[in-house]
Amino acid sequence: MNKFRLPTALSRLGYSHPLRLVLLGYTFYIAIATILLCLPISWEDEPISFLDNLFIATSAVSTTGLITVNTPEAYNFFGEFVILLAFQVGGLGYMTLGSFVLIASKNPISYVRQRVGNAVFSLPQGFDLKNFIRHTIIFTVVLEGIGVVLLYILFRGQDVEFALWTAIFHSVSAFCTAGFSVFPNSLEDFRGQVGVNLVVTILSVFGAIGFLVASDLWQRLRGRKRKLTLSTRVILTFTGLLLVLGFLFLLAFDPSLQALSVGERILAAWFQSMTALTTVGFNTHPINSLSFAGLFIILLLMIVGASPSGTGGGLKSTSVAAALATVWASLRGSNSITFFRRRLPLHRLLSAFATLVFYIFALCLGTILLLILQDQSFEDIIFEAASALGTVGLSRGITGDLTIAGKFVVIALMFIGRVGVISFGVALFQRRSTPEIVSGEEDLII
Repeated sequence: MNKFRLPTALSRLGYSHPLRLVLLGYTFYIAIATILLCLPISWEDEPISFLDNLFIATSAVSTTGLITVNTPEAYNFFGEFVILLAFQVGGLGYMTLGSFVLIASKNPISYVRQRVGNAVFSLPQGFDLKNFIRHTIIFTVVLEGIGVVLLYILFRGQDVEFALWTAIFHSVSAFCTAGFSVFPNSLEDFRGQVGVNLVVTILSVFGAIGFLVASDLWQRLRGRKRKLTLSTRVILTFTGLLLVLGFLFLLAFDPSLQALSVGERILAAWFQSMTALTTVGFNTHPINSLSFAGLFIILLLMIVGASPSGTGGGLKSTSVAAALATVWASLRGSNSITFFRRRLPLHRLLSAFATLVFYIFALCLGTILLLILQDQSFEDIIFEAASALGTVGLSRGITGDLTIAGKFVVIALMFIGRVGVISFGVALFQRRSTPEIVSGEEDLII
């Protein structure tokens, strides 16, 4: 009779498909965060139910930001610290932190860990995971550190209590696109504060586009590369275009912003467009006050989401861009799908469309289940479902009123959104395969 050995079982699981270890990893960290939040030392005053703690833990590890209890009122410093650790691990990816420990101790990264890391970050074939991990950690620490210093100065100027802890919490939350706040109404009190808006925007955008894009830009600026990679060009072009279009539409057409001063209107329109597309989930303007047209724009931006290998969620900008490029090529009668004169590999196009179909299916299923289980309006329900699946964290105020079954549906949506809808399916059903890239093609991270 063969004895069961956990390391052997995990190793075989990783060789079967690395994304299965990703599912196990996120499940493990959600369980740890839930246990810690269930301890009385995490609570401010009143006990918090197991389900609410599970919800908050899943929201944190998935970097969503939806909450069933008010974070600063329900949890004390220890509880907030647990939440911060949870979305830091969730944002960077547990593989990043674990691999960094191995690198720091000069131990080699195993084959299984290499495969899981490549799967987590959608890295191109042959990419050096070791250097990627090292530079990602440095990039994160430096950027979050700068954010802490700047936010501390700004919060001190606004007479915010516990300015240092508040700065640390919001800097990490912004970079990890988590959207958790120690303010009861997110960042609404800072709607007209240019400095806070600017710092949070920079942190969120860099977190959303990911280290691969930031590194590519840095090397290009230093003259080490002749041109940016295809992925970087697509991400920057598509993200920039959607950010500006969302901003202009909200600025021009949303009635709820018209009552604000010109300066606040510009800042609010920009921030709401940015927070939806990067999936950071902070808000400086009440979401439930937006018109249906403004709500629909926010909904579309949340569905598109951030970029691969970044900390954000959503469909991912490259997936949507690849799908649109395929449609455009079909309308032109072309058999070749190109971006910036580079042909896209067939397996990436298939992945983009599979992601699109699975995402829409998951969103529709989640919406239908919540419509059955909840008594709220359709627009509130679909917005909540899209926010959970896109790991955004924006809400029209119904999260705290979810039924027990409704909470489980949203928990499932947040978990699937963090892992990725197609990755979730792949982890369950796909066996190993190695895609081939034809000469003249350039890979695109999806």
